[in-house]
Amino acid sequence: MTKRIALATSAEHPELHEHDLPLLDALRAAGLDPVAEVWTDPSVDWSSYDAVLLRSVWDYHLRYDEFTEWLAVVDKAGVPMLNDTGLVRWSGDKRYLLELRERGVAIVPSQIAAGDCLREVVAGLAGQEVVIKPTVGAGASHTIRGLAGSAELDQALADLPDTVYLVQPFQPEVQTDGEWSLVFIDGEFSHAVVQRPVAGDYRVQLMYGGTATTADPSAAVLESAQAVLAAAGRPLYARVDGLVVNGRFLLMELELIEPYLFFPQAPEAVGKLATAVTNHL
Repeated sequence: MTKRIALATSAEHPELHEHDLPLLDALRAAGLDPVAEVWTDPSVDWSSYDAVLLRSVWDYHLRYDEFTEWLAVVDKAGVPMLNDTGLVRWSGDKRYLLELRERGVAIVPSQIAAGDCLREVVAGLAGQEVVIKPTVGAGASHTIRGLAGSAELDQALADLPDTVYLVQPFQPEVQTDGEWSLVFIDGEFSHAVVQRPVAGDYRVQLMYGGTATTADPSAAVLESAQAVLAAAGRPLYARVDGLVVNGRFLLMELELIEPYLFFPQAPEAVGKLATAVTNHL
């Protein structure tokens, strides 16, 4: 019988994000029966599927407790998730960066802080330009940049919601050289892009006017990204985001949940993912 696979998506994109749509045809061509399902829809019978593939789940960080409860529902249904739910839980909170650092991965210098500790950590960086982002977040939501110790940043801190944050020194390379995004499928390097913000900004996301251009990583950058995957347990698909600082690749994020895989820039990757999914079922 043809295996059915649910492509988990958000209510905002019930038929999948437009850039994920080619994956439906690729999965069908691989002999599967793919169906887009909204992960928050309580009427979905997840046990009726042979696997769940996370795709356009762009809202998981906005309702994270509900998201983790849903992962438990899928686990209880006995349906494998791609990526594995254990990896998904681990990667949902950017505190994983500190774990990866302990495993030998070079990361952008990072501190974790919440509540009153956030102001203490920022005060300890007085005079430095910093970026502050939630450990559970996506799309630069509730992310601020400023000079530690300045009145402007102090006001921005006061406006942040009460949650756990990642505090990092601002890396000017994101503006001068751009941010690397390397996509891996089934452990193999697929393609890469360099993302750049508009002049004066630091956010590389398309929604803020950022651009993404295909590029060939150096052997050193590729080797560093592969080391990240090895330290994380080799997910089925992943996007490794980082910067080259003083000749060294520093990890910014390892995207395993809702990674935008830059299919428009690399259409052949759609077939690679479909093949990888088929091989794992």
